[in-house]
Amino acid sequence: MRFFILLFILLAACANFESRSSGTKSNEVVAIVEIPAGTNKKIEYNYTTHSFEIDQKNGVDRVIKYLPYPGNYGFITNTMMDKEAGGDGDALDVLIISEAIPTGTSIPVIPIGTLSLLDEGEVDDKLIAVPTDPKLNLLGVSTWAEFVANCPGCDEAIKSWFMNYSSDDIVFQGWHDETKTKTELERWKVE
Repeated sequence: MRFFILLFILLAACANFESRSSGTKSNEVVAIVEIPAGTNKKIEYNYTTHSFEIDQKNGVDRVIKYLPYPGNYGFITNTMMDKEAGGDGDALDVLIISEAIPTGTSIPVIPIGTLSLLDEGEVDDKLIAVPTDPKLNLLGVSTWAEFVANCPGCDEAIKSWFMNYSSDDIVFQGWHDETKTKTELERWKVE
């Protein structure tokens, strides 16, 4: 029952965001930015208040005591990583590689890969994406192979960041290209 309530809240919240998905290509999805690139405050969307707030742990604002976020961090609309299926109960996370994008921005992106992680035993995959807008796609890539070839070492830098930014027990499960990423999107998609 809790899952269906959470699902309803997620879908209702996503309906409040400006949708830019009409007319998108089949490999595009819509992401919502919570945390702009280069910042350290852990901002999350609150589905109850429909606002973006600094996450708190034990009543204290969460500020990442590590290097700033290496990309714009947020979630993919219309997804939910169901706890009953091993997920973390949240929408699918995404790291958008581009210049800083403001919190709350709804942006079409092309998922090019997935950093597959377990966080405290729960699936906590991080999609890696680039903006569909060529002016915002600084790397000029649209596939995992292009990303790895054109940006040597960036995959390892991203992996290292997610493995070390918190004290959680994080286990690296591997990298996946855009084909496997599309499968993951379908797995966690909600209508």
